Amino acid sequence: MNIEESPELRITELGAGVVKRATRLADGRELFYYDDPGTSLDAERAIDARTLDERPETATMRQDVLSGDWITFATKRQNRVMMPGADADPLAPQTPTNPSEVPSRYDVAVFENRSPAFGPALTDATDTAPAASDPPRGLDDMAHLGIGRTRTSAGRCEVVCFSPEPEGSLGTQSVTRARTIIEAWADRTAALSALPGIEQVFPFENRGEAIGVTLPHPHGQIYSYPYITPRTQRLLDSIARTAPDLMTRVLESEQSSSRVVLQNEHWTAFVPFAARWPLEVQVMPHRHAADFTELTSAERDALAPLFLRLLRGVDALYETPTAYIGAWHQAPVNVGRDSIRMRFELTSPRRAADKLKFLAGTEAAMNAWSAEILPEDTAARLRDAIDTIPAL
Repeated sequence: MNIEESPELRITELGAGVVKRATRLADGRELFYYDDPGTSLDAERAIDARTLDERPETATMRQDVLSGDWITFATKRQNRVMMPGADADPLAPQTPTNPSEVPSRYDVAVFENRSPAFGPALTDATDTAPAASDPPRGLDDMAHLGIGRTRTSAGRCEVVCFSPEPEGSLGTQSVTRARTIIEAWADRTAALSALPGIEQVFPFENRGEAIGVTLPHPHGQIYSYPYITPRTQRLLDSIARTAPDLMTRVLESEQSSSRVVLQNEHWTAFVPFAARWPLEVQVMPHRHAADFTELTSAERDALAPLFLRLLRGVDALYETPTAYIGAWHQAPVNVGRDSIRMRFELTSPRRAADKLKFLAGTEAAMNAWSAEILPEDTAARLRDAIDTIPAL
């Protein structure tokens, strides 16, 4: 796609004063700018004038017939950028010497991953992605067991840039920026859930080299799966074996425990009763909401400062920042939406200032966990750390 063919910005006003500006990159991938309320940025954005290779063929999934799990083989990801310097940051705004992925200065930017695990796959008449040659045929098709079964990894992976700055994390952003990111998550959840064949949408942040982060730029990702993930399938099974209000009852139990670390009118953050990791925290809305799209404006407003305070409390536990995975578990697109309540889950292998928990035989091979720290002790330490954080 050359400069003359580049589309005009498509502008949409979202909640909380956030403005979305949609365009495409030089190879046809979608790019979305989410402007903070009262942003200082110009309304116009630069065009991506790079000459890029054609988009790769969509990856392939193979089924493990012994477990029913689908494994994606995204071989193009083997060549992705690894820990570049600030002068070669692919998530920073483009400069004459750095032909990065984002043409203009931005507040928050979201774009299709250049090296995706799921996709690219043709989704509409204007898309430049290759068509999926053998896409999944619905949930029944994905659940069927058979030796040697394969499908195209139809789906979509997006990168969410939290800031144009080269270093930091979600927790280092302002409350205003966090609110913009929440609005972006909600907007992308709605759009991705509407794509053909998408069964679950998963926003997350990998933070720190100990987790395997390959770019220091503050960013997260959104994966859109053509199936319901194994973790969510287990949750659906637990709900089926107990009651549809299981998650409501879990929240009530946690709220009455000593494991609560933060709470406001709409959200509770707690260390779960049976935490696996040395540091594990969940955040759950008080009212049932299946995903970001079902949160009210008041709930989104209340989430931003609580969320930042939690992340900064995690970093206050030690003298250096803590590596973690921050995962937003959302209900599947088509099933379980009345019983699965969205929740945030932060997990970290850090069990002391200079010690990590490595998954050894019992955890890695058998998924049978052994924990070294009581959840109540973790909650007490985290409350103390949060108390040192200035008010937001």
